[in-house]
Amino acid sequence: MSDSPGIPLLTPVEARVLATLMEKARTVPDSYPLSLNSLLLGCNQKTSRDPIMELDEAQVASALDTLKSLGLAHDVSGSRTAKFTHNMQRGLGVYEQAAVLLGMLMLRGPQTAGELRLNTDRWYKFADISSVEGFLEELQERSAEKGGPLVVLLPRAAGAREPRWAHLLCGAVSASDTPAAPARADSAARIEQLEAQVARLQRTVDQLCAELGLAPAAD
Repeated sequence: MSDSPGIPLLTPVEARVLATLMEKARTVPDSYPLSLNSLLLGCNQKTSRDPIMELDEAQVASALDTLKSLGLAHDVSGSRTAKFTHNMQRGLGVYEQAAVLLGMLMLRGPQTAGELRLNTDRWYKFADISSVEGFLEELQERSAEKGGPLVVLLPRAAGAREPRWAHLLCGAVSASDTPAAPARADSAARIEQLEAQVARLQRTVDQLCAELGLAPAAD
């Protein structure tokens, strides 16, 4: 693929299968390469996936056929059960660090550079956020001769502190295509809950002070 004038677009299912192979190669190496059933279970995980999918064996097998034809996955011989490996780095002609970032973006959707550094920790330990940003910028500025950009920096969403990056292996992405990160809404809810707890504790302290004849602590 790295010698081709453009990068063939993947379907969301193909991207999920490829990213799952990449993840398991690094997080459970003793169980890798993956059988079709193990790969299916990994694709349909309810955690560390965005979006969550409900694929069947036929969908995963079809995706594997396409990925193999593109040089992004391989069969492994020597086992009674068919097993599969990814060939992401060589297939796309990118550095290991860039492949890791692309795999995580395919697996979890758009993320900030900080989120990518945290989420890829078991795959590859980036020295700092600047190094993550450096590889992302290289992927964004990839020349047409090498196939063109593979990621894009999305406009910063309203209320967000940092912009998020998205991969382009499934086609162009716009900010309107990607929902706001739920973690921000969860954070706001947690803050409100903590504020309510602090208010209740303050009322309790004031009541105890009154009962004991003590002056409440000054702010």
